Amino acid sequence: MKLAKVLAGFITEPRGRDGLALAELLAKQAEAELTVATVQPPPWTTPGPGRTDESAWLAFLREEAEATLDQARAVVGSDASFVAHFQKGSGRGLGELARKQEADVVVIGSAPRGARGRISLGSTADQLLHSSPVPVALAPKGYGEAPPTAIERLTFAYRRGTSCDTGLTAAAQLAAALDVPLRLVTLVVSGGRRAKIHEEMLLRLREQAAADLKMAARGQRRVQVDVEVLDGRNVVGAMAATSWLPGELIVCASSDAGPLRRVFLGDISIKIVRAAPVPVMILTREPVTKR
Repeated sequence: MKLAKVLAGFITEPRGRDGLALAELLAKQAEAELTVATVQPPPWTTPGPGRTDESAWLAFLREEAEATLDQARAVVGSDASFVAHFQKGSGRGLGELARKQEADVVVIGSAPRGARGRISLGSTADQLLHSSPVPVALAPKGYGEAPPTAIERLTFAYRRGTSCDTGLTAAAQLAAALDVPLRLVTLVVSGGRRAKIHEEMLLRLREQAAADLKMAARGQRRVQVDVEVLDGRNVVGAMAATSWLPGELIVCASSDAGPLRRVFLGDISIKIVRAAPVPVMILTREPVTKR
């Protein structure tokens, strides 16, 4: 994937600054254009008794949007463009803007209820992660308070299959655009009880995962690639079985069950997002290119 235009969704809350910090980092490192957007509710279109005059209500919405964008300007200065968009759902609004502005990625912060340093999915993320026309990047809670100075490495969650193989190409392109190494990881989840027969099956799964990773890495020529099998009783345990750099970015492919050229978060990816201690980007599902 290319990274020429970054769209950041911003609100006047800490999570807005979290997403903006990640968007700034991506745009600066890829030398991309940064657009900061606020999505406001649309003005009423149906007249009714006791309703505020439409022009006054529209003026109020515009003032609210401008005040929100002023806070973003105070953070990023003149190194970005700023836009207000009116839509009932903030996720849908950002998706519309991404298409209109031909953005390459939409960046938002975590929902407020989550734990510090983790990603929680709210309504905005839910809308984007099941319909966005461009990849979606999510910053953990508190990311904007002490962001890293640079993206240091991309980690792609790999599992042999159509979407992951196509997504790997996009992840390698992104790593090249950011000038960082690429790490391929496969999660092997063991579950609870571990009888002997279960251990033998896990051993075969690890061996197959390692072989798949080596084959996937062999096809990459544009970036430095490392591979790692992450083993744990569950996704949280597997994610904790490795080290994460302060400037790490995890990349996941969309589910095969989703529509083409849209983001669609699968079950395993949801668990990865919630367990991740660093930002996560979900790619769109792209058609397979015949060679």
